[in-house]
Amino acid sequence: MGINRVIISGNLTRDPELRSTASGHVVLGFGVAVNDRRKNQQTGEWEDHPNFVDCTMFGARAEAIAKYLNKGGKVAIEGRLRWSQWERDGQKRSKIEVIVEEIELMTRVADPKQAEAMPAPEPAGVYDEDIPF
Repeated sequence: MGINRVIISGNLTRDPELRSTASGHVVLGFGVAVNDRRKNQQTGEWEDHPNFVDCTMFGARAEAIAKYLNKGGKVAIEGRLRWSQWERDGQKRSKIEVIVEEIELMTRVADPKQAEAMPAPEPAGVYDEDIPF
């Protein structure tokens, strides 16, 4: 048995692309840049090196979240890795992408109309008197 879980946070590299398959399934595609910090051996300074991750989300949730995602927006994503291979113009190509199962927006929505349309978070149901200390 293997474990296939990915958790990343970063900024969207492009606006999301919402499309439908021939059978009518909704597919949302977008990219996320995730920085990897490394120490430069010559200068001793820490530097950010971006990793660009393709992400795909399916279904009604993908369609609903698409209008809130914009290039540069910060997100946190949980999902699984999927490897794909295909042939184009006689050359074999492959990629690894994250199949998004959970997504959290970490950037405030700038448009007040969008903010009104977003569902309000449900209260956690924890009160000061519930905390034992």
